[in-house]
Amino acid sequence: MKRKSIVACLIMATAFPVLHAQEQENLQALQEVEILSVRATKTTPVAYSEIGQKELSKSNTGIDLPYLVSTTPSAIATSDAGTGIGYTSLRIRGTDGTRINVTINDIPVNDAESHNVFWVNLPDIASSVKDIQIQRGAGTSTNGAGAFGASMNLRTSTFNTLPYAKAGFSFGSFMTHKESVAAGTGILADHWSLDLRFSNIGSDGYIDRARAGLQSYYLQGAYYADNTTLRFITFTGKEETYHAWNYASKEEMELYGRRYNSCGYMFTDETGKAHYYDGQTDNYFQQNYQLLFDHSFSNTLNMNIGLHYTKGDGYYQEYKTGRKLKEYALQPFTLDGNNVKKSDLIRKKAMDNHFGGAVFSLSYKNSRIHTILGGGANRYFGRHFGQVLWVKDYIGNLVPDHEYYRNNGGKNDMNIYLKADYKAMECLNIYADLQYRHIRYTIDGNNDKWNDATDALQNLEIDEKFDFLNPKAGISWQIDNSNRLFASASVAHKEPTRNNYTDGKLNERPKAERLIDYEIGYNLSKGIFNAGANLYFMDYKNQLVLTGELNEIGEPLTANIPKSYRAGIELTAGIALKCGFRWNANATFSRNRIKDFTEVLYDDYTYEKWEIHHDNTPLAFSPDIIVNNSFSYEWKGLEAALQSQYVSKQYMSNYGIEEHILDAYFVTNLRLAYSFKLKGVKNITVGATIYNLFNEEYENNGYAGSGYYTDENGQRQRYNYAGYAAQAGINAIGHISIEL
Repeated sequence: MKRKSIVACLIMATAFPVLHAQEQENLQALQEVEILSVRATKTTPVAYSEIGQKELSKSNTGIDLPYLVSTTPSAIATSDAGTGIGYTSLRIRGTDGTRINVTINDIPVNDAESHNVFWVNLPDIASSVKDIQIQRGAGTSTNGAGAFGASMNLRTSTFNTLPYAKAGFSFGSFMTHKESVAAGTGILADHWSLDLRFSNIGSDGYIDRARAGLQSYYLQGAYYADNTTLRFITFTGKEETYHAWNYASKEEMELYGRRYNSCGYMFTDETGKAHYYDGQTDNYFQQNYQLLFDHSFSNTLNMNIGLHYTKGDGYYQEYKTGRKLKEYALQPFTLDGNNVKKSDLIRKKAMDNHFGGAVFSLSYKNSRIHTILGGGANRYFGRHFGQVLWVKDYIGNLVPDHEYYRNNGGKNDMNIYLKADYKAMECLNIYADLQYRHIRYTIDGNNDKWNDATDALQNLEIDEKFDFLNPKAGISWQIDNSNRLFASASVAHKEPTRNNYTDGKLNERPKAERLIDYEIGYNLSKGIFNAGANLYFMDYKNQLVLTGELNEIGEPLTANIPKSYRAGIELTAGIALKCGFRWNANATFSRNRIKDFTEVLYDDYTYEKWEIHHDNTPLAFSPDIIVNNSFSYEWKGLEAALQSQYVSKQYMSNYGIEEHILDAYFVTNLRLAYSFKLKGVKNITVGATIYNLFNEEYENNGYAGSGYYTDENGQRQRYNYAGYAAQAGINAIGHISIEL
């Protein structure tokens, strides 16, 4: 969105308080029934954290949501561009985004095929969020894929009784900026309300050419009655992001600097200047619709129904050097008397996705028992196709947007669950949760990968069905007003992702994964002090990991491993003094291992296998120690906060190789803000955040692998390689927000 459009929206938004200043006499009679069926409560025996709107808004100056929640226990955020804007990801207890279930108002958000959440397609969603609950471990039954290590439920803002308007502006290092305006009518005619937000975010990124342009809006129209609410919500995200996902080796960083980005490289001219393809971008548009109906039959019986539809449409373009023309359904050509079979080209990979369905829950609660019957049915259909836009020096008939592959994916996902929280004694609650889930997943067409054995693109004929039964049970003992103990055991299953099929062996199918999660926790809350400890043991069967093995067409293979586990303890503590001083800290100490693992390497020339057996190797991207610490102080509108995170070393492969290590890092951020009022203005906040205050040189993501060759003496010689996602040094962003 252009900046002049945002200014116009701000002018219109500020008119709402004038037009609708009269309060409604019956506002106090309104009752709000919200979708909360997937959330944990104080008596649910799971480990969880909650972040409210006020806390989110303090750091919401443009960075993506993974960074806004990265101070919760066991969480790590990563960024391709090095600034927390653009392509970012979140890991919890070492599990990646494909294993973290995300819902917005109980509606599943994870991509049905990849199981990932692409936060770049949800820019500034945090500005429309009321609160977030993160459940670690298997958690409670929820909707959608990916609930296999952690769950995150976002609840969007509901309503404001009075009209409002607000705007926020940020600007900082690397040409980072954010403009956001929001307004709401308050309650109209005793029952109606309308809320609207527009956001524009941009950054050049720390990494070379890692620019990002993100736009979004959020619109909610609602009807409220004494026992009923009906909300229509639509929100969208549009992004254009230059590729920065190649990362860089240590050698490349030494030669070209830490900001080096090889994506889009075309050639180096006679002066030594490297030239890059400016169109090496990722482009995606996603539109989300939700229709939420909530009704309270009585003080004990509530019903929630949600209908949803998401339309996604996007592509990314790449400059590829020296590609075989036949892999792109192109004929060799003759140039200057030479038969050209390889050439540089620009390819475009595109997708067109549709995802829709319904979720429901029926909740009954009295003084002794709280039961919820819920579930959902969802349908996904997606087209994947590739085109060749340009071929260097091509002689022949190159049809514009020449298509070289196409395949379609379809998925039906249905689940039903019943959970109950029973107060057996005044201080003792018993929890039980049973979910049944059915999935059918199909892919048909040609993959984008060439198979030399058949001299054709890989053919995809996938039709898989899964039926999962996921029981959970536990107890919660409220010892007294200050002390609580809980324990639980949970079973979760997860179907393979699209990549597990498309990058797998042609004649083998990946198996579903299983997790048995054991949790024991203790919470203390007494006056100004709170603390907690949570022990967990996550026992995996058939977890899918990279083994180093290649499939028939030379692609890295993700394979099932029989046994692996994650075990650890999560500690939390906090102090809140009346003078405005707060201290919060959490730490995770864990051990994450594959019990029995066979690594597979290949000779560079003969492709002969070399199998290396390991009895006990660390799981990739699973540090043993994560520590967060925060000091904050508020006084008469002034706020200062110092937040630090320490992450111990972690391996980027499952081999336990020293050359594959991400070094430990310790990063500190300083936030300063001052809030005040003026006549006719409810609140003004000005502030600044300094990221990486002590200029730590670190990387928080990457990739790694190994191979071998046979020397002149016939001895195998192993070699290792790795790429690293360098993060920005000290940088800052200033911000101002105005609320009317």
